[in-house]
Amino acid sequence: MTTQQDPTPTTTEASLPIAVLGGGSFGTAIANIVAGNGHDTRQWMRDPERAQACRDTGENHYYLPGVPLHPDLKVTSDLEWAIDGCKIVFVAIPSKSFREVVQRVAPLLEAGTILISTTKGIEHDSFHLMSDILREETSGMRIGVLSGPNFAKEIVGGHYTATVIASEDESLCQAIQKVLHSETFRVYSSNDVFGVELAGALKNIYAIVTGMAAALDRGQNTISLLITRALAEMMRFAEAMGADPMTFIGLAGVGDLILTCSSDLSRNYRVGYLVGRGRALEEAVAEIGQVAEGVNTVRLIKHKADEMGVYMPLVSAIHAILFEERPIPEVIRDLMSGAQTFDVAYSAKP
Repeated sequence: MTTQQDPTPTTTEASLPIAVLGGGSFGTAIANIVAGNGHDTRQWMRDPERAQACRDTGENHYYLPGVPLHPDLKVTSDLEWAIDGCKIVFVAIPSKSFREVVQRVAPLLEAGTILISTTKGIEHDSFHLMSDILREETSGMRIGVLSGPNFAKEIVGGHYTATVIASEDESLCQAIQKVLHSETFRVYSSNDVFGVELAGALKNIYAIVTGMAAALDRGQNTISLLITRALAEMMRFAEAMGADPMTFIGLAGVGDLILTCSSDLSRNYRVGYLVGRGRALEEAVAEIGQVAEGVNTVRLIKHKADEMGVYMPLVSAIHAILFEERPIPEVIRDLMSGAQTFDVAYSAKP
């Protein structure tokens, strides 16, 4: 692999200097795509030892073992070097550390830089989404979010994948579509930043409950029930928050929901599965060994839904199991004996 030598990139007319902040699985997948498209790509990792290991071995062994990194991808722990000259920066940092990293990078950014969040989470103390943090901690930047049914392992494996770039800036969307598009990776656009980002955060909650259902051998009827009613809750909450509920029938909503709720590649699904098998939440999270954003999001959405009076029985049920120590069978009985409401709350008919 190429190591950092000269902070002045050599580019062609089609090549752009692009930074990816974050050494996790999705950041690595995005960096691989961008480098494969011929751009001068720098991936920043906080840990110097992990960055060095990636350079030495040509793979991100901790997050994507056995997957070769593109030979032109430059991995570094030098933030200033990674950002130098970049007009496009992807921020793939867990929500817990997102603001701190953005604060560090903000003074290094040139005016008009495109900042793209790929993080599907909500800040714990403020209920701010990642695009909110980008706007609060920077000035004069062009902001967008990337979200969709995107398991990093399958992206780097060359499986056909689609995602959504959301921004009110149409030219930003076009730029990101061009940078990321490949034979196996397709990028759709949206102008509903809030809806796309909220969908990415909310779906993590419901992966936990479908993981529990799988652990309890509840069958495909149950999984289908949970996913469908999860979508109804997500749309109801989105509308109350001012997002477009129709965004949730697209890739960033139902697409990501189906993916995350039906595969053990999802960290949130695996947490739910382990809890369903009788593990304590802390043990399940520790065994996964990576950030499961849904665990934090459950608390936040439960509090917000109660505050706003939004009916979200699945969120309440998951919260009761994870944080109120209520037995799963008891919570299931309460769910199945609840009010039987209208199936579809939205219609295209006048």
